[in-house]
Amino acid sequence: MIYEVRTYTLKPGSVPEFEKNFGEALPYREKYSKLGAFWHTEIGPLNQVIHVWPYESVEERDSIRAEAAKDDHWPPPNDPDMYVSMNSEIFIPAPFMRPMGGDQALGALYEMRTYTYKTGSIAKVVDIWADAVPHREEYSPLAAAMYTDVGGLNKWVHIWPYDDLEQRNKVRAEASKNPHWPPPTREWLVNQENKIMVPSSFSPMH
Repeated sequence: MIYEVRTYTLKPGSVPEFEKNFGEALPYREKYSKLGAFWHTEIGPLNQVIHVWPYESVEERDSIRAEAAKDDHWPPPNDPDMYVSMNSEIFIPAPFMRPMGGDQALGALYEMRTYTYKTGSIAKVVDIWADAVPHREEYSPLAAAMYTDVGGLNKWVHIWPYDDLEQRNKVRAEASKNPHWPPPTREWLVNQENKIMVPSSFSPMH
């Protein structure tokens, strides 16, 4: 299993139109494969939309995208001028990660945390996180944990759903008291980023 995470930065004010067009076209696209998740950013880098597509392999991704491109209803009919940038990365899920997609009502907002680690350390990071995540999930569920295979390399992304920012702050404060959290991977850590995202009305993870 792989996940393609597509991040589009749009011009200010364009997100509602993009989501509307995407939602209307989505039933046609899902004839070929299902959407995993769709969010827009609320805190952090603004005017971004993030959509996640699960595939069994890169070969399946290429085949499905080629078929979907022949559909008159896909991609959505967006004005090309609304785009500032587009980015696509392929992620491999951690062994302990539950599949994305389906109908998962996990939270009203999601925090995506992206950690960049030193070259050659990702395998160790995954092993250490595997031991620590059950302790962290005593406080709130993990929505995703995966590392890049294509795109910006050595990235580790973990996504956490919350009811609201108040719950996020409370959960993080409580979890930090647990001796097993956070995982001891700081020696390999190069960079950290985060963004708070809101799921669209049509997102399978909401």
